[in-house]
Amino acid sequence: MKRFYELVETRVEGTGHEILLDGRPVRTPAKAALRVPTQELAEAIVGEWKAQGETIDPRTMPLIGLANAAIDRVAPEQAAFVRGLAAYGESDLLCYRADTPDALVVRQAEHWDPLLAWARRRFDVDFEVVHGIMHRPQPATTLERLRKAVEALDAFALAGLSPLITITGSLIIALAVAEGAIALDTAWAAATVDEAWQIDQWGEDKDEAQRLEARRREFAAAHRFLGLLA
Repeated sequence: MKRFYELVETRVEGTGHEILLDGRPVRTPAKAALRVPTQELAEAIVGEWKAQGETIDPRTMPLIGLANAAIDRVAPEQAAFVRGLAAYGESDLLCYRADTPDALVVRQAEHWDPLLAWARRRFDVDFEVVHGIMHRPQPATTLERLRKAVEALDAFALAGLSPLITITGSLIIALAVAEGAIALDTAWAAATVDEAWQIDQWGEDKDEAQRLEARRREFAAAHRFLGLLA
């Protein structure tokens, strides 16, 4: 749509921060007040509104999209959302390794073993690591403790965690990012070990490179969103 506003600002409303366009509160797609928990996130969202030109492009407003998701999608069905995200612990990317070639096996171990070691210490759990693609159940205690870690998050943190999980296929990478245990670039390198290996072997495909870059932008936006909640 065409840009319809001039002034963008924030105000404190109750326990949250609202965004105003020409003095009027912004609404989510479900018509709820766009009220976020921190001033830092509110100011970043203001920046997205201010950065729009004559035409509003939602693709350049990922923080607003995540905030809308927290309010409209996550909060009304938070328990179901938690179950869906926690289920990724049953088949986490980091637990399924290649058995050949040796160089890929080593590369996966270099990127993934430290993350599993962190999760073992952080949550006092263990993991079943498989070489191949045959599913192997994780210990029930591991799944329960990972579920509780997800359950402890509020709707906004869950909205930020969700793309980290779905993009990577790894609950462990996402939790490590959310807790600040791993840098963004390190997390992305761990999430794309297999893709980087394919590029090394066969070269870069233009279309696939564009899809990968789009995923990285979404991943980085979720990382930033979580950081603005702190």
